[in-house]
Amino acid sequence: MVSIDEVARHAGVSTATVSRALSGRGHVSEATRARVETAAQALGYVVSASASSLASGRMRNVGVLVPYLDRWFFSTVLSGVASALMRRGYDITLYNLTADHDARRSIFETFLRRQRVDGVIAISIELGHDETDRLLELDIPVIAIGGPNPRLTTLTVDDVAVARLATEHLLALGHREIAHIGASHEYDIDFHIPTHRRQGFEQALADAGIPARTSLYEAADFTVAGGFRAAKQLLGRPGERPTAIFAASDEMAIGALLAARELGYRVPEDLSVVGIDGHELGEFFRLTTVDQFPLGQGERAADAILAELEAKDGGALPVAPGSLPYDLIVRGSTARLHG
Repeated sequence: MVSIDEVARHAGVSTATVSRALSGRGHVSEATRARVETAAQALGYVVSASASSLASGRMRNVGVLVPYLDRWFFSTVLSGVASALMRRGYDITLYNLTADHDARRSIFETFLRRQRVDGVIAISIELGHDETDRLLELDIPVIAIGGPNPRLTTLTVDDVAVARLATEHLLALGHREIAHIGASHEYDIDFHIPTHRRQGFEQALADAGIPARTSLYEAADFTVAGGFRAAKQLLGRPGERPTAIFAASDEMAIGALLAARELGYRVPEDLSVVGIDGHELGEFFRLTTVDQFPLGQGERAADAILAELEAKDGGALPVAPGSLPYDLIVRGSTARLHG
């Protein structure tokens, strides 16, 4: 069995440096960490999880709270978290945090308190006051995506601004009859993202002197099928056909594209469609979107939690994560209004 001393000799560093580099505990330069990891891989050295835990007080495990497991956005953010943590030798424990009160209480009062995780990442979940208390009582780093939550370090997307950007793109192309596919009340939970996106849509219309009309709004469930049904309703109303649709998610926007095709409308000649997310199928459907880089969100959250852990070990203080980036990606589903 390869020993830590052999790895140290191979990498030309001390055993203490090998321990810090492979455990994630304490500050090690990226160049040194890479050299140690290369040496360990070449020699076939694997850190014993139990020994590492005893030596460092770490489980090398991060808990991730997520509201949905079967939605593209959440699974993509989760993929970013997992890949970034894996590169640093950390596992993840996944907690599906639903709206069920008893299930949520069990997670906060039982599972997380077993001290099997070194930190927690909460993905787009609005935590109650008591839930935030339970997390803070654990005395471990917590990073939240979504928000804001003034009591936690949070990565935040400005959903009002994101929706304004999408709507302003349609307005700049000359569209005035713009419909919006949002969400019904049962999906308007956790930070009220659909509501904020509708607010951004209506603010952009108001700035252009266009009143928002309830007849140009349809609620759906953030799925392709939901967007398809909502778009058929919007496009099937006599005398009020929109020339453009802004959907609050790319999946609903893709549903709108499919509905337009079934009804015989050409995109973008007869109808422009824009979404939000940066879905992996967006390029295939030539969908114009506001990309919020979900994979990058997950990677940035993982980097932030690791920085917090290193800070606890006397490393450099982590930088507050702050606002998350977004960008308008113009493709073939939007075009200037003619006629």
